[in-house]
Amino acid sequence: MQQLWQRGTSLLWSIISRPTIVDILDIAIVAFLIYKLLMLAKDTRASQVLKGVGVLFLLYWVSDWLQFRALNWILKLVVNSGPVVLVVLFQDELRRALERIGRAGSAARIRAGNKKELGSSVTQEIITALTRLSRRRVGALIVIERRTGLQDIIDTGTRIDSEISAPLIENIFEPNTPLHDGAVIVRGYRIEAAACILPLSQDTGISRDLGTRHRAALGVSELTDSVTLIVSEETGIISMARGGRITRYLDAEGLKQILDEIFGDRADENLGLLALLFPRKPHEEKHGK
Repeated sequence: MQQLWQRGTSLLWSIISRPTIVDILDIAIVAFLIYKLLMLAKDTRASQVLKGVGVLFLLYWVSDWLQFRALNWILKLVVNSGPVVLVVLFQDELRRALERIGRAGSAARIRAGNKKELGSSVTQEIITALTRLSRRRVGALIVIERRTGLQDIIDTGTRIDSEISAPLIENIFEPNTPLHDGAVIVRGYRIEAAACILPLSQDTGISRDLGTRHRAALGVSELTDSVTLIVSEETGIISMARGGRITRYLDAEGLKQILDEIFGDRADENLGLLALLFPRKPHEEKHGK
């Protein structure tokens, strides 16, 4: 790692002293890729790890400059094993990124019409399940993943990896069944996991009428850009949490508007490599608490 740093410094100095058009273009591409990497990690837990790595490199440079030999020797051991440490720390993020890049070519060949048809089918299945559960006053919690990955939450539950269907959702949340207590995570057009544990919101201003499910839905919406649909076990009221805000008293038409927005955006996305580098901005939330 130290040799790599020295070579990089030497190369950078050589480029700065004798820059050419190719050198400038090379630097611009590398800077752009680093920027996109930081943006991908911005709203995930990986961002905290990246900050820690940055602090270590800063301490290593300062200790070398100030001739703190003991501290520099310890930090040097960490820096030299940096690539291995980064791979271990970011194995989940790297795997997901490589999977997305690998799927980019094949996904781009999926016709938009077929994707819209699939999105419409998924929307109807979720609406059917939630309205039936609402009539029976069976509690439910469905988290729909968007741009911020929910792998750490998925890992707390039971993997399902199944097509979305109303009977399956109803069966998952049926009282006294193994998977009913927790959240269902929807990734893409599939149910990824069930019985997942969500972080509870620490907002002290939440209405006392809202129970643990609503606090969990708000908690995950405060940390990610996900959309969470909730069915109250006490009242049967259907609600949505997004961006740290909750919208209550949703009916089938309200659910359809929300889900059409989510799955309609996915149907219109170009899932190729350019979409990974130039993602579309999410719609601004307008619902109040």
